[in-house]
Amino acid sequence: MSDLRRRALAGGKTISRKARSKPESGLSSSTHSPNGSPANSRAGSRAPSRANSRPGSRYASEDEFASDSENDDIMTMSTNSVEGDDDSEGLAWAERLQDRVAELQDRKRSSVQGREATLGAYNHLLKHHFAQRQLDRSVAELMPVFLRLIRSGSSDEEKLRALKAFTLTLLTCSSETVFEHALPVLKSTCHDSEEEDVKVEAIYALSIAVTYGGGSATAADETLDFLLEIVESDGHSVGAADSGPVVTAAQQAWAFVASHMDDLTEHSESAIEAFMEQLDSSDPEVQTSAGVNIALLFESAREYEEETGESFGMQYNQHRIMTRMSEIVRDSSKGVSKKDRKHLRSNFSSIVTSLERGKGPGYSTAGRSGPNPHTGGAKTDEEGEFQEFGYRERIRIYNQFLLINTWSLHARVEMLKILLGGGFPVHYLENPVVRDIMSSAEVEFVTQKTKK
Repeated sequence: MSDLRRRALAGGKTISRKARSKPESGLSSSTHSPNGSPANSRAGSRAPSRANSRPGSRYASEDEFASDSENDDIMTMSTNSVEGDDDSEGLAWAERLQDRVAELQDRKRSSVQGREATLGAYNHLLKHHFAQRQLDRSVAELMPVFLRLIRSGSSDEEKLRALKAFTLTLLTCSSETVFEHALPVLKSTCHDSEEEDVKVEAIYALSIAVTYGGGSATAADETLDFLLEIVESDGHSVGAADSGPVVTAAQQAWAFVASHMDDLTEHSESAIEAFMEQLDSSDPEVQTSAGVNIALLFESAREYEEETGESFGMQYNQHRIMTRMSEIVRDSSKGVSKKDRKHLRSNFSSIVTSLERGKGPGYSTAGRSGPNPHTGGAKTDEEGEFQEFGYRERIRIYNQFLLINTWSLHARVEMLKILLGGGFPVHYLENPVVRDIMSSAEVEFVTQKTKK
């Protein structure tokens, strides 16, 4: 488990009419209250940030990281959220956050619609701002509130938003004790909720809780077993029979937790069998996440054998896996959308190259030959030698490029994209928990050109 650090960030004051219209305020111009009428609060409850978005907003789009980049080689992330705010709005977010915290703590004067609106506003603020300092004094009281709403919320939407609030709060303020309290609630939600989206969010929350909420190595092992059971049973183990989103979430969460573990030998055999079976799924997202996890297991095997000199003990034929993936890509044109087909082919091509060459994700075998003195090039020691482009999967955040060259790091990035969306850049720059998650990424600083 990771050794996490904690840091502080200053906040501010005042709220303008313009700011009140933002989803993070929890207010509407017609009600000016988080506990307004159902008609007003429900209108934007599902996706508050999208409902109030407008051209030129300083917030990055949530959809920006919900789908693949148009460029298969480089993922470029928005930096709008880290390039400075209007003074009044920049100072006001901390006060709005404190108002939302006070509303969450007030159990008596709230309606289900009001709580949904408050949770939505709270989540929006935590996605787009690093608020550890603002939450430090209240986080111990907030966590039980979230767990109570997850367990006995009055609506599926309230439970869904409470789960997101729990996860975002834990990413902001890591804990050494919350996991033991959260585990039974999160598992029960996975089993008992009838809403697919709630099960998915509970699975994500569980993966963050065990890694940054005080879970032990034993707890991480047990969590991997729980998640693998969901995969092996096609979702039946949590009452989500043949649910693509639930199985995909379980595989993504499995990869995230596994990326924090030093030794996966005990899990390798059962895991690779389960993921190989999911390659036959009719859902491209299930197939892709299964393929990523297979690549992660082979990467773990290579690292284990290099470090210990011992066999990882995973008896599986790489050639058989690559052949199966090639068949999937070939047959993907049947009944699959163009977008899903492109996504599947890109990922499986990366995975096959990884297995063939012992590389990480996004490795390009394309390249160019070295300088040739007979065609005007300078003579060098590498005369005529073919040079591969190598790793092409990168994330740009402001003036930094983060190289994603391991499947372990890839799994972490995918989870952060899901949980933080357009708020990823500001959290990477300011949040020690997110920096810890991304600590293995190689960073290249880009020189900014100054305008004359």
